[in-house]
Amino acid sequence: MNSWKRTFAIIWSGQFFSMLSSSVVGFAVVFWLTMKTGSAEVLAMAMLATLLPFIILGLFTGVFVDRWDRRRTMILADSFVAFCSAILAVLFFFEKIEVWEVYILLALRSAGSAFHAPAMQASVPLLAPESELMRVAGISQMIQSVSNIAGPALGAMLVAFLDMTYVMLLDVVGAAIACTSLMFVTIPNPEKEEDATPNIWREIKEGVGHMFHDRGLSYLLICVIIITFFLVPTGALYPLLTIGHFGGEAFEMGIVEVMWGIGMLLGGAIVSIKFMKTVNKVIVINLMTIILGATFWIMGMLPTSAFIIFVILTSISGLAGAIYWSTFVVILQTKIEPSALGRVFSIYDSISLLPSIPGLLATGFIADGIGLLNAFIIAGVSMMAVGAFAFFVPSITRLGHTTKGKEPEEESVQEKL
Repeated sequence: MNSWKRTFAIIWSGQFFSMLSSSVVGFAVVFWLTMKTGSAEVLAMAMLATLLPFIILGLFTGVFVDRWDRRRTMILADSFVAFCSAILAVLFFFEKIEVWEVYILLALRSAGSAFHAPAMQASVPLLAPESELMRVAGISQMIQSVSNIAGPALGAMLVAFLDMTYVMLLDVVGAAIACTSLMFVTIPNPEKEEDATPNIWREIKEGVGHMFHDRGLSYLLICVIIITFFLVPTGALYPLLTIGHFGGEAFEMGIVEVMWGIGMLLGGAIVSIKFMKTVNKVIVINLMTIILGATFWIMGMLPTSAFIIFVILTSISGLAGAIYWSTFVVILQTKIEPSALGRVFSIYDSISLLPSIPGLLATGFIADGIGLLNAFIIAGVSMMAVGAFAFFVPSITRLGHTTKGKEPEEESVQEKL
């Protein structure tokens, strides 16, 4: 714990290059698909290819993350993602790339992320003091936000001047830097029961039990799942809204992504300030949910001439989203035992994203039948309603002040009764 700042500095320096290169590649692929097809269904299928392996594997990867050495897991996962990007580069080089091949390789990249993400999130409480977790989450969000800001800008420039082959190879370089930085740190692994016989289904059940052992945490998870159900499919329509409704191109897409990243950067900065350690984290989550919903609702009412307002709202939604997610991650990190965090994060990701799959499959109907603007209005109003509802659930609100092993006295009395 005494050297946690140095450890995080080394890890973050490598992860920054990895996230930056992934952001460049992500923008380039979405732009290539948009320009090649102009189809809402294709964009939705690309997001589905990215999410589905993450969701399915997430039910199991946490078990292995909690068993295996977490540093080695992150290195292998990053290396596999880089390998997939290298294959994409080869296909673009020979000009043999097809949309279905992009889907497959996006899915394989997602499989690698299904191991890397929970391993990284589960390692944080073992590296930093609990009192510093909000600060760590904020700084981590800021680093990711810088990548989100620079990535689209670099992606738009590189797509204009370079072949897609070289853009894909940037991800290989970024992963190599991230893996190298991890070799210079030690990440402790949680203590395990020596007599416990490995059993995947039992360990998954234990992970689910850790998630729902507390009534307030159970209700909060349900709210977050509902928010994700509306947020993810609607988010898939951002590029189409930029191009189709506002008449933008690669430059405008880049501006939207950069402003989203700037909002996330500001949100991460807010989370990292000392004051945020003392506030009720659930109240923060509820407020950010309402703000996020309000931005979507207003976006759905904008005329074609209001692109500047759309960009400003995108930045606000990025700020709210960064605070929302960082705060929720800290709640999980402080409510769940470190030995189960790998399972909890991976299972949570799967459960929260699973309801969004029907929405993604219906994206074509949403865009053509309901309408792009109406989709944003419906999503926005629904998210605001969930955020407002959570204010009136005492067990959720009390959760914002508790940490593992420190339940409020009132809740303990209720449990005894």
